[in-house]
Amino acid sequence: MAGPRVLVLGAGVAGLSAALPLLRAGCAVTVLDPLGPAGGASFGNAGLLSADTAVPIALPGMLRKVPSWLADPLGPLVVRPGYLPRAAPWLLRWVAAGRMDRVHAISDAMRALHAPAFEDWRGLLGPENYAELVRRKGQVQIWDEPEETPSAALERGLRERLGIQAEVLGADELRQIFPGIARHVLRGVLVPGNGQTVSPPRIVRRLADLVLAEGGAILPERAMKLIPREGGGWLVMTNTDNHRAEHVVVAGGAWSRSLLDPLGLRVPLETERGYHLMLPAPSLMPSLPILYKSRNFGVTPMAEGLRVAGTVEIAGLEAAPDERRAQQLLGQLRGLFPGIEAGEPRLWMGFRPSTPDSLPVLGPVPGRPGLHCCFGHGHFGMTGGPPSGRLVAGMILGKPAPIDTAPYSITRFR
Repeated sequence: MAGPRVLVLGAGVAGLSAALPLLRAGCAVTVLDPLGPAGGASFGNAGLLSADTAVPIALPGMLRKVPSWLADPLGPLVVRPGYLPRAAPWLLRWVAAGRMDRVHAISDAMRALHAPAFEDWRGLLGPENYAELVRRKGQVQIWDEPEETPSAALERGLRERLGIQAEVLGADELRQIFPGIARHVLRGVLVPGNGQTVSPPRIVRRLADLVLAEGGAILPERAMKLIPREGGGWLVMTNTDNHRAEHVVVAGGAWSRSLLDPLGLRVPLETERGYHLMLPAPSLMPSLPILYKSRNFGVTPMAEGLRVAGTVEIAGLEAAPDERRAQQLLGQLRGLFPGIEAGEPRLWMGFRPSTPDSLPVLGPVPGRPGLHCCFGHGHFGMTGGPPSGRLVAGMILGKPAPIDTAPYSITRFR
């Protein structure tokens, strides 16, 4: 017997990861997204798959850093002054989430969600696509400081608490792994259970191909309003049409809030605008992704070239990009790998959909039958998207959840 009709609003990694298991369970699934598959943050992220990372973005000591964020427009994290009044409530929640008791609870929830990420990617893609697009050889964190910094010690404590394997690397070991790395890099940590995709846009578009091949539809439309129907189900008004379904999954990334606000559902969702610089045909290609913790950026080898990413800008959805934030990443990279050459860099800016506690919003909305959330993955969308999609699809299908879903519920913001 045919399953219910489901509308998925968003063709990024989270939305497509929910659409596929629903299709495979017999549901009639239509995905709506004006940008098409991998048109937003699923295109421009660092490509990291971090099943063995459970460190929230908000950590103890954040509050004292706020003045410096406002003072340096090109710093690793900045709040545009004109946007500060609007961002202030979210920032206050963010600081509160950095209390150590909250950090432990959030870390536990991140671990529960992220741990099966590679298995979920394999299940979605199938063995051949997975082998082509996913690498699980580890990620390396590096520092200029010879001794462990307080933040590194905190992260180590979180890993040890959860039993996550990691290996400390000295300067000589780093030079063996990364020939040509700068002499001032003195310390590293290898997390072997992490990895990457070789191409974020390619892997997400492969999910879209599978959705179409398995009977789903993907339409280039913008959802404008969600309207509950008398007798049950939902009407979704788009820029060109009306769609009706028993279930709606809001997976619109940073734009999800605009669909929920008219329903009186207040979710603290902010846009941590991220920038990257893509270098085609680089003269040097690291063998593993690098997270440069002393300088707050990452370097990922990809099929399209070398991607340098990692800045955060709090400025909302409307402000124009500040291309200098992407351009400066080239100087940062040359500081890490002196003498590296490449073709003309391509610049990008996109919107990370971020909650104050670094956890996504997943599952049904109480009091709104048939309405489900699958957004808010912030810096961890490529990792958390597939497990989240599986979890939300299971809830729609009435399956028992394999983990406690309370930490991700929309009700936690009341």
